[in-house]
Amino acid sequence: MPLRRIKLTIEYDGTNYHGWQVQDNAHTVQAELENAILRITGERVRITGSGRTDTGVHALGQVAHFDTNSMIPAEKFRKALSAVLPLDVAVISSEEVDFDFHSRFSATRKTYEYRILNRQIRSPLMEKRVWHIKEALDFKVLNQAAEAFLGTHDFSSFCASGRSISNFERTIHLSEWSERQGLLVYSVCGNGFLYNMVRIMVGTMIEAGLGKRTPESISDILTEKNRNLAGITAPPQGLYLVEVHYD
Repeated sequence: MPLRRIKLTIEYDGTNYHGWQVQDNAHTVQAELENAILRITGERVRITGSGRTDTGVHALGQVAHFDTNSMIPAEKFRKALSAVLPLDVAVISSEEVDFDFHSRFSATRKTYEYRILNRQIRSPLMEKRVWHIKEALDFKVLNQAAEAFLGTHDFSSFCASGRSISNFERTIHLSEWSERQGLLVYSVCGNGFLYNMVRIMVGTMIEAGLGKRTPESISDILTEKNRNLAGITAPPQGLYLVEVHYD
């Protein structure tokens, strides 16, 4: 059988994982998928994801690819892999793609959501899936703050330290808050995201929603390119990678 490239779309609950990427002595989503491929094909492969998600972050539509000599039909990988994966990871779709497809470098945009439970009492059922904030948030102010991120900006102020990159410019196409099933949900779509960028954006907007800063201050923070001026980093459990977009 000639070598083929298989594209997977994956959903997972990140609660029990040290993020996506394989690490020594750590439980990761990538490692679980590679072990599952080994079980059904007998091949040791390196699966390539569209990007990393951190410890505790979830995914509704992570995309990855791998190359295989297996004779399993491409569409059958979905069911075969999901049958041997842990219950908190599932392959939603599988298809054969050309070798010029790359899950990371072919991606043109990504969409994330951040979910907040804004009420007095926490929810045991959502403890690992939302950020619980007791204090009342000003929904109008949240959306005013979100608007400031639209367009192309240098996001140095919204990037955690510890990453050696030279280009901090990103373009945001969608940035808005909505109310959904009792939650406040922030949706953001961009051509790329820096380390912890969405979580710092959310933490900063929440400070505005609590009256600790003005929504107008977001534009100044972007201009200053200083992480110390932005807000806290929102906790990981509220963040979801929703979709990876390709042309």
